Formats: sequence, structure tokens, C-alpha cells
Amino acid sequence: MILFENVTKTYPKTKRPALDGVSLEVPRGEFVFVVGKSGSGKSTMLQLVLREQDPSQGRVLVAGRDLARLPDRKVPALRREIGCVFQDFRLLPNKTVFQNVAYALQVLGSSRSRIRQTVPETLELVGLAGKEKRLPHQLSGGEQQRVAIARAFVNRPPILLADEPTGNLDPATSLEIVQLLDRIHRTGTTVVMATHDTATVDAMRKRVIELVDGVLIRDQQAGEYTTGSIPRVHVGPDGTLTAGVVSEPEVPDGYDDGLAEPAAPASTASEVGEGDGADEDADKHADEHADEHADEDAGELAPIGRDADAPRERVGLFRRRRGPATSPATTAH
Repeated sequence: MILFENVTKTYPKTKRPALDGVSLEVPRGEFVFVVGKSGSGKSTMLQLVLREQDPSQGRVLVAGRDLARLPDRKVPALRREIGCVFQDFRLLPNKTVFQNVAYALQVLGSSRSRIRQTVPETLELVGLAGKEKRLPHQLSGGEQQRVAIARAFVNRPPILLADEPTGNLDPATSLEIVQLLDRIHRTGTTVVMATHDTATVDAMRKRVIELVDGVLIRDQQAGEYTTGSIPRVHVGPDGTLTAGVVSEPEVPDGYDDGLAEPAAPASTASEVGEGDGADEDADKHADEHADEHADEDAGELAPIGRDADAPRERVGLFRRRRGPATSPATTAH
């Protein structure tokens, strides 16, 4: 679906490239986190996928099409196949929720009947059914981001790009937004999300691509934000994030779908025959073996942190806009 072949991107008057020899492939229907500090090249990567920028070296292919050879007149058609979600929502302030989402279909020339059918379906998908007539200022930050996601997905694009979609949200709301993106991913949509959000990346356990100074240093399946320095977090039934001593998450993608297998009932004395010495020895050996591994995942976890680097100014669709100041995520104890 998305292929980078030894891609380097340099900007005038800069000491180092924004991307330096990056090669990777995102297959159709995959969910990928792109992590790294501000200035590491995350947004440049998304801009290249949209063909807002051209690579200085290498090739970028989207759905098998070499973007360097794509005529300018076909770029709008490419972008219609890619939904975009931004940190600052970018909603039309004087339009209702319904009108904001419908606008994405109107610019594509969709019929009124399709708009009347598709917009309510999409709002229900993102959890905003019943709020169609509200204006953006009447919504919480998380609800505004849900509207933005609905607008990006209403025409069912095969690719969804999200550039720091949780940057202005609290940790609990951030997790809800990423779970929503995962729900969209489950419909078959390819999702690429650039983020600083350590907690949600650790909770979701998706593929993680890490950039440092434009260089791809890690590509890990079921990865965490960093290797060894950021703690794993536990996602509670109510969606709360807690740092603690945990092993593999019960639901790797952050959902509590009730898929965990029930624990086997404990053996009772009546189930073991008094004269069956072999069974007793086997049970004793199994208990000793379990004790050896009982504390493998135990230990203190470091506090959860959020990268505090200020975002750079961007151009084009991914130009940064200053949002309201947010306080650092509270450390869980």
C-alpha cells in the first residue's frame, strides 16, 4: 500500500536531511505508529505520502503508483483516497457537526441522498450519534477530534493518515481516540499515525516505526514507544491507564472485548486420589516449575512521560497550528 525505497528528503538551508535513506513498507490494512521527537521526520513522511513534498532521492509508491511520475492533474484523485486527521481538528467553526462531516462529501460532488445516508452512519461509528446539530464550540476536545475523524473517513478512503491527533488531549481521551482509529482500521483501512503519545502506543501494541534525526532506527511489530526505557501500561476496564507490574496485556489492541480465556478451576483434594503417588509428584513438579517463573515480569516501572518538545512549524496540509496549552500527563503511582 505504502512503499518508501531509500527515501531522502532535504530542505534548503538545513544541516541535515529531514529523512535520510528511509526504506519501509506498510501493507494494505495495517496500523502503524510513527514515533520520534519533534523534527525527527514524522510529518515529512506523511507529506511525502500525500505528495505535498517530493523526495530528494529515492521513490515513494502509494497503491503501486510512483508518486514522482504521477501527473499533477492526478494528485487530487490521489488525495481523495487518503483521509487526514490533524492535531488541531481544523473544523469549520460556524458549521454543525453534520455539516462539517458532510462538507468532505460535498467537495467530492456526492449526491444529497448519499450524504443523508453516509454522514449519520459515520457519526454513529465515531460515537457522536445525536450530536449532529451541535457546533464545534459546544463539544469537548475529544468530541471535536471525533468529528475530524468522521470527516476524514466519511468517504471511506483506503488510507488514513493521522498527524499527532492526540497532541491536545488528556491521556484518557487520547486512548479513546486511538481506539477509535483502531476500530476504523478493523474495517480494512490502512492507518499511519505519527505521535509522541507514549502511553497509548504502549497500550495498543501495534507496529512501531521510530525515527531519529530522519533515520529509521527501529521497525517493530507489537512494539512499544521505546525499547526498555518507557514502561508498559495497563488499560483498565474503564479505559484508564495505570503504570504497574504487568505482563502481556489481556487485550493487545487496547480493547476489553471479553476475549480472555477463563482461568482453569483450581484442583481440590478430592480430585487427587490418595493412592495416586505419580499424580501427586507430577503436580508438585508443575508447582515448582510455575514458582520459578512467577516473578519474571515483576519489578518497579518508571513513570509514564510525554515528549515535551515543541512542534515545528509545517507547510501545506500538515502545517502546525498552536493549540491550547496542555499540562504534562500526570504520573501514575
